[in-house]
This record gives sequence, C-alpha cells and structure tokens, in this order.
Amino acid sequence: MDSETIAAISTPVGEGAISIVRLSGDEAISIADQVFNGKNLQEVTSHTINYGKLIDPETDEVVEESMVTVMRAPKTFTREDIVEINCHGGLVSVNRVLELVLSNGARLAEPGEFTKRAFLNGRIDLSQAEAVMDLIRAKTDRAMNIALKQMDGRLSKLIRSLRQELLETVAHVEVNIDYPEYDDVEEMTNRLLIEKSQKVYDQIEQLIQTAKQGKILREGIATAIIGRPNVGKSSLLNALAQENKAIVTEVPGTTRDVIEEYVNVRGIPLRLVDTAGIRETEDIVEKIGVERSRQVLKEADLVLLVLNYGDEFTEEDRRLFEAASGMDVLVIINKTDLPHKLDIEKVKEVAEDASIIETSILQEQGIEQLESEIANLFFEGDLNNADLTYVSNARHVQLLKDAKKTLGEAMEGMEAGLPIDVVQIDVTRTWEILGEIIGDTVHDSLIDQLFSQFCLGK
Repeated sequence: MDSETIAAISTPVGEGAISIVRLSGDEAISIADQVFNGKNLQEVTSHTINYGKLIDPETDEVVEESMVTVMRAPKTFTREDIVEINCHGGLVSVNRVLELVLSNGARLAEPGEFTKRAFLNGRIDLSQAEAVMDLIRAKTDRAMNIALKQMDGRLSKLIRSLRQELLETVAHVEVNIDYPEYDDVEEMTNRLLIEKSQKVYDQIEQLIQTAKQGKILREGIATAIIGRPNVGKSSLLNALAQENKAIVTEVPGTTRDVIEEYVNVRGIPLRLVDTAGIRETEDIVEKIGVERSRQVLKEADLVLLVLNYGDEFTEEDRRLFEAASGMDVLVIINKTDLPHKLDIEKVKEVAEDASIIETSILQEQGIEQLESEIANLFFEGDLNNADLTYVSNARHVQLLKDAKKTLGEAMEGMEAGLPIDVVQIDVTRTWEILGEIIGDTVHDSLIDQLFSQFCLGK
C-alpha cells in the first residue's frame, strides 16, 4: 500500500462559495500544520474544524483564509488521517492552496485514489466503491437511492451470502472426497449439492433479471424524438424537461442539430434527444442535422414518434415508422386542438402494437399519459419495489452471467452423475467469479482500471 500522502481538489472546478482541498495519508496533518497559522493541528481533537490562515513557509505570504477539518484514522473514509482545507471558491484560490500543500510534501492524487485507498484499507468493498461513482452520476432520486443502498452494502451482503452457501457446499464435497468409504455420505452430498446450487442459481437469475431496469436507472433511457419538421418535437422536449431547452417556431427546419437533455419521468431518467426533422432537404446545415438524427435513432432505447393532427398522413411519416421498426415506440399525435386531418386508421396500420397517445402540448394535455406509458413499457408500472436489489453495473452483470453459466454446468454435471470432485471445480469457480464483484478475488490491474474512471479528488 502506497504510504505517500495524497492531495487533490474535491469540489467541482469553477466559481462557488467554498472549495475543498483534501489530503489523506500518514503525513496529512503535519503537512497541513506546516502551512496553517492557527491552532496546532497535530494537537487538536479529531473531527474538528479549525479557523486560521494558510501561510507559505518560504515567503511568509498569506495564501488564504480557511477552515481546516482534521480527521484521524481509522474513523475516516480512507482509514488514514484526512485533512480537508475549506477555502474560498474560485479557480485561483483553490489552485494556490493545492500548490501550497503539494510543495510541502503531498503528492497529487490519481483519479479515484481516495476511494481506492478506502477499498484497499478494508473500509469498503469493490461494489461499494463503484457505487460511489454511481451516486455522483445519479440523474434521479431513485437512481441515487439505489446507489446509496449499494454503498451501504446491500449488494455486497447478498453476494457474500451466496458465496457462503457455495463455500458450505464445497466443504461437504471435501468430506465426501476424504471419506469415500461411507456410501450415505456420497448420496447426502449429491442431494445437498443440487439443493444448494439450485438456490444460489435462482438468486443469481433474479439479480440478472433486474439488470435491464438497473441499467436504465443508472444510465437513463436513450430516447429519440422523431417526426417530420414542425410537428411539435421541440415542444415535447420542453414539456418533459419543464423548461425551454429547444427553440420552438412555426418555421419547419428550425432544429438543425441534435439537442440532448436528461429529464426525470416518474423516477426514470430519460436521455431525451430532440432530433432535426427527418426529411429530404437541400439545406446543407439541415442535411447534416438530419443525418445525425438517423444515427441517434439507431442508438435509441425508446422512440417517441410525433405526428400532427392538423396534417394528413404522408409517405414521410410511413418511412419514419419503417425506420423505427423493431424498436420500442410510442406514437404521439400532437396538436389535438387543431382540425383533425390525420387518418387515425392509417396510423394504426403502421403503428402495429405501439401505444398511441393524443396530446396538445400547447394546452399541456396528454403528458401525464405519456409518462405513464413510459413507466409501463420499461418497469411494467412498478417503480416502488424498495426491497429489490438492483444490479446496474455492466461489470457486475457480466460476472453474474458468467457465474450463472458455470453453476449451470455444475448442476448439469450433477444430474449426469459426474464424479463429485469434477463438479466441485465448477462450484468453486462460481464462488471465485462472485468474489470478483466485491473484490475478494479480483486482480490488481482491474482495480487500477476501475478507479482510473473516477473523478480526480474522489
């Protein structure tokens, strides 16, 4: 374990009321004390905040006025001594403080190094460490609650429980291998193997089933709003975002590029993309926007296809339905306040099983039904299962799938009557794969790769 004292800015870059420079390591308190003019930080009570001025020891120049928090190991996030220097928010101020502590013995922290030290020092396991970044990136309250539960060890406890079940199973196999002269031991062991393995297999399967919903809550639903120009796509984005993000005019082709916005729909984060109206055009700028719109459509999880009640159904509309074929589509017929020229029967023919929602965005009608349809489409309307442990991390999902496959092979071997010591290999491998989720059996290179994706200062 690296014994160097690390330091980094732990607050977002930019102007603000307060910025924080964090130090962690054996020399954190003594380094801070060298540049702090106030109480002797090496003698203050742990978990206290102390007022003073930061002084450059070489020039005796006052660098900043600050409040310095001292927290002694092991009751800290990293289980090392931690000092947090609160200074005035601003690029110049906080960088001067960081330079001051670096020039007096600290080393600039690598991305995620504080959380990495918390993991290496046994403060949290790997799944909890990854939940820290999920918490930072959460787009809705529900996504935040899932990250908090994972940080609290909810997934970790379940994985440890499954590993314990497998460990007990392997122990019984060892008994059978060591004492083969007892026939009833073999029969009991085989029955126990099947029973325990099936129980673990079912729980792994249940976790995998939550993966799609967990990924949605973590990353959001990539949602493309498509339609001919001037049907109300930008108005729909503004209505869902509840603010004017897109320019709305009566002129077709106003949206020349892709506009993205995260919105919260009943606890589900939507990465909402308002595309340029897909149509044939000679305008060079608009043509580029249309091509980008087609690319966004290919990558979307959900398509909101907008039609206009005041226009007849056109060949362009039909081509839009063809472009979205095979995808999750909700058809929105906008401008119900206009005279009805749209042939609904033609729409139903091409919409197939897609839900059709009538709206008047101008009069704020139909948005609630749209939100309900989105919730039903991806969560079957159930967004309140607080007891469910969601898996949202792609690494965790893949490891669970690997564990399921390996344990399934072990169970097939049991049913086929393979020797127990052969079956034991797959059961033990399943135990190891599950250990990779919480970091018990993970390689150092993977740990370095995971933490490199964290924010600097976290």
